[in-house]
Amino acid sequence: GLNIVVHCTSTNELEIHSLTAELESLKNPQGLGLSSHLDGLREENAKLKYRLNVLKRSLQEERSQCSKTMMNINQRLQEIFGEAIREACPDLENPPLAVTPNQQAKFGDYQCNSAMAMAQMMKSKGLKVNPREIAENIQKNIPDNELIEKTEIAGPGFINVHLKRSFVSKLLTNLLLNGVQPPPLESKKKVVVDFSSPNIAKEMHVGHLRSTIIGDSMCRLFEFLGYDVLRLNHVGDWGTQFGMLIAHLQDKFPNYLTVSPPIGDLQAFYKESKKRFDEEEDFKKRAYQCVVKLQSKDPAFIKGWNLICDVSRNEFQKVYNCLDIQIIERGESFYQEKMTAVVKEFEAKGLVEMDEGRKIVFAPGQQIPLTVVKSDGGYTYDTSDLAALRHRLFDEKADIIIYVTDSGQGTHFQVVFAAAQMIGWYDPNVTRVEHAGFGVVLGEDKKKFKTRSGDTVRLMDLLDEGLKRSMEKLKEKDRDKVLSTEDLTKAQRSVAFGCIKYADLSHNRINDYVFSFDKMLDDRGNTAAYLLYAFTRIRSIARLANIDEAALRKAAETTEVLLEHDKEWKLGKCLLRFPEILQKILDDLLLHTLCDYLYELATTFTEFYDSCYCIEKDRKTGEVVKVNMWRMLLCDATAAIMAKGFDILGINPVSRM
Repeated sequence: GLNIVVHCTSTNELEIHSLTAELESLKNPQGLGLSSHLDGLREENAKLKYRLNVLKRSLQEERSQCSKTMMNINQRLQEIFGEAIREACPDLENPPLAVTPNQQAKFGDYQCNSAMAMAQMMKSKGLKVNPREIAENIQKNIPDNELIEKTEIAGPGFINVHLKRSFVSKLLTNLLLNGVQPPPLESKKKVVVDFSSPNIAKEMHVGHLRSTIIGDSMCRLFEFLGYDVLRLNHVGDWGTQFGMLIAHLQDKFPNYLTVSPPIGDLQAFYKESKKRFDEEEDFKKRAYQCVVKLQSKDPAFIKGWNLICDVSRNEFQKVYNCLDIQIIERGESFYQEKMTAVVKEFEAKGLVEMDEGRKIVFAPGQQIPLTVVKSDGGYTYDTSDLAALRHRLFDEKADIIIYVTDSGQGTHFQVVFAAAQMIGWYDPNVTRVEHAGFGVVLGEDKKKFKTRSGDTVRLMDLLDEGLKRSMEKLKEKDRDKVLSTEDLTKAQRSVAFGCIKYADLSHNRINDYVFSFDKMLDDRGNTAAYLLYAFTRIRSIARLANIDEAALRKAAETTEVLLEHDKEWKLGKCLLRFPEILQKILDDLLLHTLCDYLYELATTFTEFYDSCYCIEKDRKTGEVVKVNMWRMLLCDATAAIMAKGFDILGINPVSRM
């Protein structure tokens, strides 16, 4: 739908740009110096201004008509108030622009709070101005627009904004006819998200679960917004531990080159080899020789390495299948060849220092150096992360690179990013390179999440436990008596995996969070269980009234969505905040904002449904007497936004639950 918008605004936009430039040049009539000429210019100026306003108005009308995309109302209000503030206080450099949804309905729908901050700014320049006066001045300068019904000034200088109901209604019709569309995209950026990233030969643990869920959801958001996304699994598949694993493989399965070794339990295999590595001096020596052979690409050793990686991959894939995760593996081994070049590049620019045989790099403003070559000539995490970053910037040509790992690695990435900027690989004002860290998972005793024996919890065990618990929950609700076996299994998986994902995503990722099946499967409060039931109920309203897709579609084309009842109005506005929510997450990568929004939407819908009859039935016969079609459309719009929200969170709702 983008080209339509671009097409229908471009000619007007261009004309607006050229007229604005002409007006600017008329403001500084330096070389003119002819007073007789000046009057003519003033008249010309007035005509231009008038023409400009006519154009701006028609551009707005076009925007609201020919755009398939969803309008970000908050952003649109910021444009309108930005213009009013510039007109009201042309001398103020970068005046603060604050527009937020109003918490209390009686004060209107949105609020502009810029006047107070502007008064502070002027005060610091020695100008005493009453914020209320500034607010009045802003109010006077609000340009003609399509969405504000009226504004009022309250308190010390808040400007309360009331939206036009007809405009909100038109946007809802737009949403029903075009589906949930992303906001317009200025340019299609390339995004690389580095997430999940377990280590070969070790079990995936709860930390990987967080990275996997959060990273997948970020990818889904970028994909919905229309970006080109590369989902990378930077697995630990290289390094010293492979020497020890291959040495153990040779002892335990000497014919591994001809017969595929039956490594059933890789975890146990890893533990055995680690024990030998720590206790047997000969074995340790051999392990180091194996590393050297592996690094020199000896075919027999590469084969052993591949075998171990494959067993591990199959284990990871079981988790990814449960959670519906798509990800491309590009492990540390992928960057091996590229590390030498990176070290040379830093050396050539004179950025490498020697330190007791190690080669280190100091980045400006960072306390800790990067070790790019160890004293034994080997490379480190620092080297491979630099090589990976360089590849993502220059070969993948990424505009945005996000690393989703635990917060403990924050400092490491800070130093890596600083070094990359120092050597000139990217400019942070142009390319967004960011570490999206997260806290640890705690057990219900508020200690780090472990099994009773103190081992890390196997992810597959955790997912299986989730399935068991969700089936108990469904049986408790007698769903097994009304659902077919197939629907019951679908509901079980949807609840189990939806709850595990939602519990993670609904907490601010920066904080630690307590993992509790009881809490996440509770169908009261802000949980996936509650939202999935609410969603199923909303979807069933039309079914119970015998209204099919085609009838809803026809109604969307012909019926105005009335917003006269205050609960209809509240729901309508809540639905249209969806693009604002996505914009906020795009800025700070905090997905709990979307969870909070979906919960608010579900509770706002419940208020609406309890106060406004969608269907009126005969008390005696229970027959449907009357269908209030515009309210059915509000139900439909709510289901559409919820479904898209679930999709971004990676939750799969089912039709019957």
